[in-house]
Amino acid sequence: MGKLLAITGGASGIGLGIAEAARAEGWRVAAADRAPAEGVTTLDVTDAGAVAEWIAGQTDLRGVVCSAGISASTPILDTEPEVFRRILDVNVTGSFLVAQAAAKAMVAGGKGGSIVLVASVSGLRGIQDRVAYGASKAAVVNMAQVLAIDLAKYGIRANAICPAPIETPLVTKLHDAETRAQWLSRIPAARYGQVEEVAQAALFLLDDARSGYITGHALPVDGGYAGAGVMAGAG
Repeated sequence: MGKLLAITGGASGIGLGIAEAARAEGWRVAAADRAPAEGVTTLDVTDAGAVAEWIAGQTDLRGVVCSAGISASTPILDTEPEVFRRILDVNVTGSFLVAQAAAKAMVAGGKGGSIVLVASVSGLRGIQDRVAYGASKAAVVNMAQVLAIDLAKYGIRANAICPAPIETPLVTKLHDAETRAQWLSRIPAARYGQVEEVAQAALFLLDDARSGYITGHALPVDGGYAGAGVMAGAG
């Protein structure tokens, strides 16, 4: 029986892509999402009791991916406090609750493990109209660093993945032609990423054989966006 990987946000997009790729590599996968879907546990990641119960039901937990999250693109002067709080609650508190519950299970199991938090390039650089989302993802990046420090003695690693825009149904819905043009003018690879590319980065960080000495790291999966300086033709 293969090792178990728990994934939140596993019903669609990046979370679903990681789940499918993990199964192809021999992981057993337990997926949860707030949206109902076949084979996926319905879960509110901000509910500490529900998260603890879900994690407690897993056996031989060796990996966890915190992919559940919400977003908003709103100018700071128009960002309502309740929207700001909700985004931080889901993206930050939700990631913390799942990571903490998983870490407790891994410590009890005594075999170590790997925690991967899905952050964003919005957590590495300031991006227009993303005060709430950017703040939440910056917190997730820092959380991965702290988890790495606190859990190293238990053989548990923690890292964050920071994607630029990825071709998911949600991005297709939210990014109009103008938004796409703005992003593409600043991404050296001149394209959006694919879900499979993020999934492979996650699997790399989950696998002790490939990344056993990597912890506390924020890995951009972004076509060069985070490292780009002046680019010819950029607006």
